[in-house]
Amino acid sequence: MIVPETRRLGRELALQVLFQQEFSPALSLKDGLGTFRGNFSAPDEVWRYAEWVLTGVDQHKDEIDRLIEQNSARWTLERMALVELNIMRIATFEMAFSNNEVPAKSAINEAIEISKKYGSSESGSFVNGVLDQIHKLKKT
Repeated sequence: MIVPETRRLGRELALQVLFQQEFSPALSLKDGLGTFRGNFSAPDEVWRYAEWVLTGVDQHKDEIDRLIEQNSARWTLERMALVELNIMRIATFEMAFSNNEVPAKSAINEAIEISKKYGSSESGSFVNGVLDQIHKLKKT
């Protein structure tokens, strides 16, 4: 069983790699994670979780982005802050494509907390609103 702290750190690492890739699109996610691994210390479980999240987001990115855009009232992906967008990508992957590995409420709560740490004062509310809509859509 993976403890919540492991998942939180893994999500934060995944967020940093996804954010880095926005500015270095030629860098693969695996290489990006390798760069972080060479510079930061974390338990193996954290790295494995980050890699699992990154792989999932990469495999389902088009579908994830479509869900985010469809459920964010009048916001296009291009208008969204990159930190918030990538936090929502991680949570959307966990909710919609992880075969219930992560409970939706946990994914949403974690995304809100991470957005408070890395985003603006409004990030938590925005992320919560979009992810809650995605959760409602996926339940039906």
